[in-house]
Parts: sequence; C-alpha cells; structure tokens
Amino acid sequence: MVLTIPLVLLLAVVAGLLLRFKAVGAGAFVAVALFGFYLAHTGAADTVNQLVNAVTDALPGVTR
Repeated sequence: MVLTIPLVLLLAVVAGLLLRFKAVGAGAFVAVALFGFYLAHTGAADTVNQLVNAVTDALPGVTR
C-alpha cells in the first residue's frame, strides 16, 4: 500500500510542530511562511519545484 501526502501538508505539519514545541517562535514562523509565499511568485519557483521533484523521485531508489 502506497500512501501519498502532499508536500505542502507535510511542511505545514512540520512547521506547526516546530511552533508547538517552541523550536521556532511565532515571528519566525510567519517570516518563513511569507518567504515561501513570495518565493512561489518568482522565477525561482520552477527551479525549486524541479529540485523537490528530483529529490522525491530519487527517494524510492535509496536503499539501506
């Protein structure tokens, strides 16, 4: 059985856990969220998407 989780959901959970366990403050959380939002509207968005796709495609090929 293969379970797929959208990357944005996974990142939101990680960010929420960091905020909950006081590993990052609320101000840093907002700054990172806004940075991601604005980064998505730049020319770097395609490069970031290609990098994430390459990493996620390579993960199943990693063996112990």
